[in-house]
Amino acid sequence: MRDVVIAGVDEAGRGPLAGPLVVAAVILDPERPIDGIGDSKALSEKKRELLFGRIREQALAYCVRVIDVGRIDELNIFQATMHGMRESVAGLAVPPTLARIDGNRIPPGLPCDAEAWVGGDARDAAIGAASILAKVARDRLMMQCHARWPQYGFARHKGYGTPEHLAALHEHGPCPEHRRSFAPVKLCGATDLFGAPAG
Repeated sequence: MRDVVIAGVDEAGRGPLAGPLVVAAVILDPERPIDGIGDSKALSEKKRELLFGRIREQALAYCVRVIDVGRIDELNIFQATMHGMRESVAGLAVPPTLARIDGNRIPPGLPCDAEAWVGGDARDAAIGAASILAKVARDRLMMQCHARWPQYGFARHKGYGTPEHLAALHEHGPCPEHRRSFAPVKLCGATDLFGAPAG
């Protein structure tokens, strides 16, 4: 009987109005446990960064997939999430026998058996590790977005629909990293300050 090889799968960035969706899959090494893994949202930024390095060094395998804004608008955010989860599991260098998915939906077409774990990032170490990789990778990408378009404040809100972000959207219109299929972005007019269609 083949040993069970578990991949934890989680995403970061389903809710924001701007920036990519990032999905990660992680297979932890039972011989090299990593202390402190949990839901990335409950950890400090410093702790996430520390664990990000340790997970990449000590995991048996990991895969991070970035789904850009164009793909999100093309597929819709739910289908983009399902696509990213499939891609991240399929991209693991060690084939898993079981994928544990954070949430209540299992993506179709996975290359292995799967379970949906609601609140899994706080209940399962592999899912928690995936949530940390996805969150840190996405935050770093949003810092790059901030460097290109500082007027939106991406460094502070990471693309989420905060009052600051909504005010900047109304003042400047969308930038190329805004999700045109999301209602608050659509409401900001037919074109953005770069001259591209907003709808």
